[in-house]
Amino acid sequence: MSDYHHTNKNIPYWYVMRAYKNEAKAEKTLSAKGVDFFIAKIYAVRTVHGKTEKKRCLVPAIPGIVFVHASHTELIQFKKTHNFLQFVTTRNSGMTDYLIVPEKQMNDFIKVAGKYEEKLTYFSPDEIQLEKGTRVRIHGGVFDGVEGTLLKIKGKRSRRIVVAIDNVSAVAISEVTPDLIEVLG
Repeated sequence: MSDYHHTNKNIPYWYVMRAYKNEAKAEKTLSAKGVDFFIAKIYAVRTVHGKTEKKRCLVPAIPGIVFVHASHTELIQFKKTHNFLQFVTTRNSGMTDYLIVPEKQMNDFIKVAGKYEEKLTYFSPDEIQLEKGTRVRIHGGVFDGVEGTLLKIKGKRSRRIVVAIDNVSAVAISEVTPDLIEVLG
């Protein structure tokens, strides 16, 4: 008997999974199988063929992390033939839980992190204190409907809206005009 706590194994959730330097393999395989997934990416300049050529390319923004939208049952079946993806777990009241991201939180994260051309800054959970900020919602623009936390980020002049995935990562939006921001109660 497993000590993993889980609600319904047949309903799709956004699972946080680890791909240990296999993000490209995960992307290719999940895509080929028609499985819904998201890998946050950023543009970076990489050296190609030693030092002779530099190329701007998309690389994972959160190394090793792949968000997969599927049921637990589907993922267990997938993992039988593809063992490069591992569930990320957390301990809660003595039970081990799979790290699952709520639908709204994941949709907001995808809406922000999926804008590769925007100036986004990624943070690990210990780099940012969301409890010091104000909960807000954006109305209008490319981030319409996104909810996050408005707070001051060290080294930046103005406050930024941060969209976080608990225990995984947070991403800060570069600039949002104040007239698009609604403070949530």
